[in-house]
Amino acid sequence: MLDLTAERSPNADARADARPQTAAWRSPERYWRSLSDATAHLPAPVAIIEQDALRYNALDLLVRAGGLPIRVATKSVRVRAVLDAVLAIPGYRGILSFTLAEALWLAQEHDDIVLGYPTVDRAGLATLVADEKLASRITLMIDDIAHLDLIDAIAAPGSRPEVRVAIDVDASLRSATLGHVGVRRSPLHTAADVAGFARQVVRRPGFRLVGLQMYEAQIAGQGDAAGADAPLIRMVQARSREELRQRRAEIADALLGVAPLEFLNGGGTGSLEFTGSDQSLTEATAGSGLLAGHLFDGYRSFSPAPATAFAFDVVRKPEREIATVLGGGWIASGPAAASRQPAPVWPPRLRTLPREAAGEVQTPLQGTAAGDLRIGDRVWFRHAKSGEPAERINTYHVIADGAVIGEVPTYRGEGKAFL
Repeated sequence: MLDLTAERSPNADARADARPQTAAWRSPERYWRSLSDATAHLPAPVAIIEQDALRYNALDLLVRAGGLPIRVATKSVRVRAVLDAVLAIPGYRGILSFTLAEALWLAQEHDDIVLGYPTVDRAGLATLVADEKLASRITLMIDDIAHLDLIDAIAAPGSRPEVRVAIDVDASLRSATLGHVGVRRSPLHTAADVAGFARQVVRRPGFRLVGLQMYEAQIAGQGDAAGADAPLIRMVQARSREELRQRRAEIADALLGVAPLEFLNGGGTGSLEFTGSDQSLTEATAGSGLLAGHLFDGYRSFSPAPATAFAFDVVRKPEREIATVLGGGWIASGPAAASRQPAPVWPPRLRTLPREAAGEVQTPLQGTAAGDLRIGDRVWFRHAKSGEPAERINTYHVIADGAVIGEVPTYRGEGKAFL
């Protein structure tokens, strides 16, 4: 259904040339009207993936990573057809999953899955250690000896296959003035922390240490293009890049002195240029840049295509200058801020009401175009992030050349709800 392949050369410049050159989304009026025309026969809410925009994003991520292989983060996609199509592109390698149940499901067809977060799913772990094939395909993430103790309590070493594990390391910046800058993940921060923990892991029978993960959320997940805080954000990110490059090299050297590793993983969509230039790493991770929520409009270093969007219908006009659509409150994860709302993008210059915002059942909209909207008209939205909308819909309709060419199920559409 999804075909993202094109003739490519292994060098980054050739991959850039392979990106779609039409860029229909650069003409918003033409782009959004074509999506409206293509889906006019479909009931709202309607969700679409525009194939050329997705292809553009997939190839652009490779160019930005500078030749470093990219592991696809499933949390930011949650559509198997998209995962399969992207992984068919040279330069993409492996999956970063978000729950063990999801990893076990995907491992029926994929053989290189890293679980991005620690798990205490006892039933899932019991399934994993009872099957040599699954155990060989899935790598668990750990940052505490308690994670190993839990596995041993389920099945003792010698009674189960060897369990593959990778160490999650805190990539945040610890600033004397700003404190902790980044997300709260692993308790392991320094090279000494990691090496000491790694030595404990390799001494444990029944486990094999194969990788390292360090996700720099304060760089990858924070836009730097505009706003009053932009200069401060750029300054902190520059300092964090400098500190992290040195610390990650120290950690990699210390860890490789303890065990041979298959991968050293870092990055996210928003930091691929930095990740690709870090010689300590063997691979990057990206996912949200494929479908490209509107939060990425706030980055200076790249401009992804709006590969996915959602349309809701106007169902009433409480005032002449307000149009209300049915639905809309598909809020993204993160802080409860306006930036996590879906953004109405077509017709242009629409906005939500400050005291109502995007509602689960209805979303009033005001702005220049609201007065011209009539009951039954369609409004297009972009989601703030990428993966969460798939928990709301069963299928995406695939658009190519201005027409619906099929539909692909989300995880929800396949009867799966992992988190």
